[in-house]
Amino acid sequence: MILLTGFEPFGGETTNPSWAAARSAARLLRSEGLDVRAVELPCVFGTSATVLEEALERFRPELVLCTGQAGGRARISLERVAINCDDARIPDNAGNRPVDEPVVSGGPAAYFTSLPVKAALAALAAEQIPAEVSQSAGTYVCNHTFYALMHALRLRPGTRGGFVHVPYEDSQLPAGNSTPSLPAHQMAAALAVVVRTALATTTDLKIAAGATH
Repeated sequence: MILLTGFEPFGGETTNPSWAAARSAARLLRSEGLDVRAVELPCVFGTSATVLEEALERFRPELVLCTGQAGGRARISLERVAINCDDARIPDNAGNRPVDEPVVSGGPAAYFTSLPVKAALAALAAEQIPAEVSQSAGTYVCNHTFYALMHALRLRPGTRGGFVHVPYEDSQLPAGNSTPSLPAHQMAAALAVVVRTALATTTDLKIAAGATH
């Protein structure tokens, strides 16, 4: 069973492409015969992790792909590392604004994804979907959720998981705006590619996808 998650709108937005993409990808993968569930997470520190953990307990997935919006990025970002730090530039949807607080008190400094991000990068390139391996999921609710996911999965050795950031969706931006964006159908296709790749890949590719800054 596969679990996909996306977030509710935040920061004054009326939509969040991560949730739309997760729902669409779930429909696409179900049409291929896979057992997939999609869950919308609140953009709230703490609560997002609680809702995710409840979904893990309810569905007991073998694969979890969480997604969030990273407005301003131009590509699908395959996140490599979740860090144990909440540092909010803006309040979450409940008004919380933690600064330099741990996601999990006493937890390790970071967790690496258990998804094959390099293989997924190659698969996305083959589909001509712009993508990158990202070395930072930020310090907002996306990273908070990613860290909480990997912390929970340490007790679920049969389950792999990770996080993907998506750019703005085309319709979020006014005509003529130069901020990077992608069409909704391409985001959903990208998530489906990541899931298919993860299901088919146990050992990741060893290809360069690092960063110089």
